[in-house]
Amino acid sequence: MKITLVVACALVDGDGRVLIAKRPEGRALAGLWEFPGGKIDPGEKPEDALIRELAEELGIDVTESCLAPLTFASHTYESFHLLMPLYVCRQWHGDVAPLEGQELAWVRPNRLAGYEMPPADEPLKAMLRDLL
Repeated sequence: MKITLVVACALVDGDGRVLIAKRPEGRALAGLWEFPGGKIDPGEKPEDALIRELAEELGIDVTESCLAPLTFASHTYESFHLLMPLYVCRQWHGDVAPLEGQELAWVRPNRLAGYEMPPADEPLKAMLRDLL
């Protein structure tokens, strides 16, 4: 089975809320909420991929020193296995903007349970609730 490496980030604002993004129509798992991030290119470090993805998706600048590894998700979908490190970031430069047409929401960790996420992301909600 093919293993797909992706990376995600729990951006946490000054009020302790976490940013989630709704997958736009026309994409796999459209309508579900997820943590920002994306695929890791061959030979790319997870941190570099996340910095690139956050700039592309949200228009923000993040430095590697502001990314704290928290946990990872490992989930088997029908045609591939997803492995996804999750980082926490509390500092970035720029204003968060939905550059890829996605809907964004800042959510308190104890309210994440009310947002439907892809199966790989589901276990991360309780972890963020307990740690933040």
